[in-house]
Amino acid sequence: MLTFGLEARLCRTGGCRRRRSRMRRRIPALVVLFFFAGAVPLQARAEKNVVYGMYSGLALLMDIYYPEKANGYGVILIAGSGWHMPLAYHAGALKDRVEGQDVLRTLTEAGYTVFTINHRAAPRFRYPDAVEDARRAVRFIRHHAREYSIDPEQIGGIGGSSGGHLVSMLGTLDDQSDPNDPDLVNRQSSRLRCVVTLAAPSDLSRIKTEAGLMAVTSFVGVPLRSRNPKAEEYKKYAAASPLTHVSADDAPFLLLHGDADKTVPFEQSELMRAALERAGVEVKLVRISGGGHGANFEGATNPPDFLGEMVGWLDRHLGVSVSSDQAK
Repeated sequence: MLTFGLEARLCRTGGCRRRRSRMRRRIPALVVLFFFAGAVPLQARAEKNVVYGMYSGLALLMDIYYPEKANGYGVILIAGSGWHMPLAYHAGALKDRVEGQDVLRTLTEAGYTVFTINHRAAPRFRYPDAVEDARRAVRFIRHHAREYSIDPEQIGGIGGSSGGHLVSMLGTLDDQSDPNDPDLVNRQSSRLRCVVTLAAPSDLSRIKTEAGLMAVTSFVGVPLRSRNPKAEEYKKYAAASPLTHVSADDAPFLLLHGDADKTVPFEQSELMRAALERAGVEVKLVRISGGGHGANFEGATNPPDFLGEMVGWLDRHLGVSVSSDQAK
């Protein structure tokens, strides 16, 4: 979730040093409240800390969760963090934030093999590093699909907040696999068959909320001072926005968003829906009335079964038989 992941950056601005010790006490308690919260027992076997890539000696890790009754399909699940993760011995792993939580449990109970990842993040790394890591992860999953007993052509993606942004990029970016690359993983496609986002940013240049703006500026690496399309910072914001990359061959999108979100406004999903519809891409936007930017869209009045919507979308677009035990 963007708000919590970047709150510590407030201390970098003038006059905020007095808040540093107080914020250090607050942040460990806050970071567990990301999207996909709600601890429940998880009935799935986990393979932890699989290295899916290396960057200058830094291992990029994923965890793999195997369901009791596999349906033969895989999903990459990226947690929200505001694209922010400190490099420190005491820092928790991004991929661990989904462990024992509702979305992961729901997916494994539906028969999906789930892959959760760490990725390079601010403040040390900037765009496009996290996007490239997400693409590498999908290529790695596809390359090893036989080992994981999943269909390499039918991989879905789910993400909340900044994680939703990353899976949106996976669903819209052109495939840049290289059939001649000496690294066999890089010969694989990084495209997804379908995408589910929860409160995801789509046009980074339009996010003006305090927490959202800090997160975006940190992720892109420069503030947006000009809306001139020829300005270098404008070009960078556009390149980092899924909206820019929408085309007719994109994956189908399910957009879940609370209309009381004060970090990533509901408008962001409306913009994405409009762009996908113009391109002729299948898209569904579920408006969660009163839902905020947080675990299970807190504050929602009569919230829909968004977990059921999520599984139904995956089942339909990945080809899972609705009559199978796993799809029930």
